[in-house]
Amino acid sequence: MRVLLTGGAGYIGSHTALVLLDQGHDVVILDDFSNSNPEAVRRVEKLSGRSVALIEVDLADRERAAEALKDVEFDAVIHLAGLKSVGESVAMPTKYYRVNIDSTLALLDIMRDRGVTKLVFSSSATVYGDPEYVPQDELHRVGVGLTNPYGWSKFMNEQIIRDTQLAWPELEAVLLRYFNPVGAHPSGRIGEDPSGIPNNLMPFIAQVAVGKRKELSVFGDTYPTPDGTGVRDYIHVMDLAEGHVAALNNSAVGVASYNLGSGTGSSVLEVVRAFEQASGQPIPYAVVDARPGDVAEVVANPEKANRELNWRTSRSLAEACRDSWAWQSSNPGGYTA
Repeated sequence: MRVLLTGGAGYIGSHTALVLLDQGHDVVILDDFSNSNPEAVRRVEKLSGRSVALIEVDLADRERAAEALKDVEFDAVIHLAGLKSVGESVAMPTKYYRVNIDSTLALLDIMRDRGVTKLVFSSSATVYGDPEYVPQDELHRVGVGLTNPYGWSKFMNEQIIRDTQLAWPELEAVLLRYFNPVGAHPSGRIGEDPSGIPNNLMPFIAQVAVGKRKELSVFGDTYPTPDGTGVRDYIHVMDLAEGHVAALNNSAVGVASYNLGSGTGSSVLEVVRAFEQASGQPIPYAVVDARPGDVAEVVANPEKANRELNWRTSRSLAEACRDSWAWQSSNPGGYTA
């Protein structure tokens, strides 16, 4: 299968590209490199021993994207392009709505014009809002009590895809609700390379461990959790990448949603201790005020994906910390160093 991977040069995209290539698929990456680096694509090619077609364009610009893709053949799409920081979305809501929604609208129009009916969409557990129960399954209400524009943009995109499928019955759409991706490829050659100050926990910890940052800011320690810090379901990025390919291989006419998570929650301080163990480096931290939009605990119930996609996580938090450290220690400045 020839797969168009939007946002394919990013953290999740580069790992997904590698899994697709390793499983015999052809990959076309579309990316504008606003928050990624072409070096990630070159490294994917070296790791896989295969070439990747690369298109540099802003997907949210429908006319330019359609022009860039007019002579490109593809059979399916994994749609990862978009902005992804909860905290940043609170500070820049219009930017998040514009980029995340416009890119999906443009993609759906292009797919329908081209008659491409298979879509895997990168959604998020944030569509569940402030959890009504934990662990969360796909029957949990969505679009109620959402706490940030990033979550709203993902919820709106899910609704856009559902409405599009009603008007275009041939569409096969899978909505993948990620929990918290962490780790890197075990080679240490590709990993998470955020621009500026990291918005996610593990890359920040890794940058502290490598000496790039002085200390970790722990956002709040008064949550109703065992140690007062926020609890999240951390999923190794390679497990997540394999989940995308499983979704692609098991899509059917209609719209289906799946949680991609481990089913196990870990607190911020538990992740800190796991990373110290994996890296052998101390992680100094300071507790600061909780961030707007954050919730106490988010943990997946992944049983539907286990059952219907024949997919489950196989890598531990300790392995994610080990692989993240292999990436960061080998690439202290990321792809540009």
